Amino acid sequence: MSHPELLILGVLRALVEVAMLFLLGQGLLGLLAGRGRDNNTMYKLFLIITGPVVKAMRKVTPRLVIDKHIPYIAFAVLFWLWIALAWLKRLYCDTHMLQCI
Repeated sequence: MSHPELLILGVLRALVEVAMLFLLGQGLLGLLAGRGRDNNTMYKLFLIITGPVVKAMRKVTPRLVIDKHIPYIAFAVLFWLWIALAWLKRLYCDTHMLQCI
């Protein structure tokens, strides 16, 4: 492989996409399950998978932000990180005169 940086950008972007999709799935399942979401096995799985992202966001955000809003902030930050990684990939491809899709 002649461009490992391109691979790293692609892998990072894919990981961010997966984290965003799990946060979105957790939110949608939380809406559908309602009050019974704490007993839902899939919701618990989503909580386990999205836990590291939410905990990292809790450490970054000030204490003024309530815990209920942290997943929304995490999703927004992941979305902008996803956009930034796409921009970096495009910039890398333009700089090295590659035809990236």
